[in-house]
Amino acid sequence: MKRKPLIITITIAVVVVALIIYSAVSGKEKEIILETEVERGPFEIAVMVTGELQALNVTDIEGPAALRSQNLRIRNVKIQDMIMEGTVVDSGDWVATLDRSEADNMLKDMMDEMEQEESEYMRAKLDTTIQLRSLRDDLINLKFAVEEARITLDQSKFEPPATIRQAEISLERAERAYDQALKNYQLRVQEARANVREAEINLQRDRRRQQDMMDALKNFDVTAPAPGMVIYKREWDGSKRTVGSEINSWDLTVATLPDLSTMISRTYVNEIDISKIKEGQPVIIGVDAFPDKKYSGEVFEVANIGEQLPNTDAKVFEVRIELNERDTILRPSMTTSNRIITKVYEDVLYLPLEAVRANDSLTYVYTRDKQRQAVVLGESNENFIIIEQGLKKGDVVYLSSPEDPESFPYTGLEFMEVIRQREAEKQEQVQQKDPGDRLNNRNPQRGQNRRTNQN
Repeated sequence: MKRKPLIITITIAVVVVALIIYSAVSGKEKEIILETEVERGPFEIAVMVTGELQALNVTDIEGPAALRSQNLRIRNVKIQDMIMEGTVVDSGDWVATLDRSEADNMLKDMMDEMEQEESEYMRAKLDTTIQLRSLRDDLINLKFAVEEARITLDQSKFEPPATIRQAEISLERAERAYDQALKNYQLRVQEARANVREAEINLQRDRRRQQDMMDALKNFDVTAPAPGMVIYKREWDGSKRTVGSEINSWDLTVATLPDLSTMISRTYVNEIDISKIKEGQPVIIGVDAFPDKKYSGEVFEVANIGEQLPNTDAKVFEVRIELNERDTILRPSMTTSNRIITKVYEDVLYLPLEAVRANDSLTYVYTRDKQRQAVVLGESNENFIIIEQGLKKGDVVYLSSPEDPESFPYTGLEFMEVIRQREAEKQEQVQQKDPGDRLNNRNPQRGQNRRTNQN
């Protein structure tokens, strides 16, 4: 019975020793696995940016067009109620309701003003009638006075000359008074017509204002002008226009109806990379919501003027990318990852970025034959870097630092001068840029190498 515990103890010890040996061996195998071969073939340089899906063509759902009328004094109207974003609507379906309270109060004021203008118009007509009637009576009396003076002159032809002269003067005075009264009457008629016309214009203006307001109030229940999916409009600061937001006479858009047949990805590229982006460049587009799907696209618009994103100091340029494919699962506002291909090499040598190391004067790799091989580097993308000199296709190098790397001798030191020249050219390019860009324009290869060495 005592032999059983002894056998169990020995068995456990053997298993532990075996596990230790297996762990050590497997660790060495993992080190051996962390190597890669130099590949040869086409090589793409790309800029990676995130974006947001939008429809290329959008129909605006607008509030009452009468709000743009100069007769109305409404400048801002709140959205009181609104359909849920993403709802599919047909033409004529309800989308939103605008707040009527201010408009109703203004309509009441307009009706009061119109009643007052109607009274003013009637008063002007009555006053004109009374004044002109009085003036016409005066003209008639003056005309009778002229007739009397003429008769008196006719009867005085056999009177002394002084009496005849006095009759002539009376006739002239009566005729002059009649002529002046006639001219005054004509001026009064023109003045009266102007007063009546002014009152009539004011009344018509108030009537138009009232009609415009009534037409606007009829359309405070906003409907869709076409079938589609309702998407909330974005404000200038990125927020969505929804219940509680305001529309105004300059921007009556309540929501939008995007045309989902043609989608674009709207993205922003930093000022360092924007010089690489050109219209017509191909793009590989991924959608975060569907990581297994990829779409092709093309840059069709690059902004000439940069802008500053909210809460950041970075200057960016807007870039729009049109998707070549149509997919019913795509929706506006989905986040996209855009790989803009800026340059393609047909046949070059390249390695993963993790395989390349650097010190103050040299870029190199660890080779399988335990050497530190100097290499001349070319351009890089997000994962790989071009090897211009120092290696050939099929050479095997380490991805991670080997044990005792200091024991690896340097080879290919004849490339040092080329490497220095390349570094000098890069420094000169950096100095030609603005001082604010220099910190952000450090060699990405070196940054990747530093991260690799630290790991």
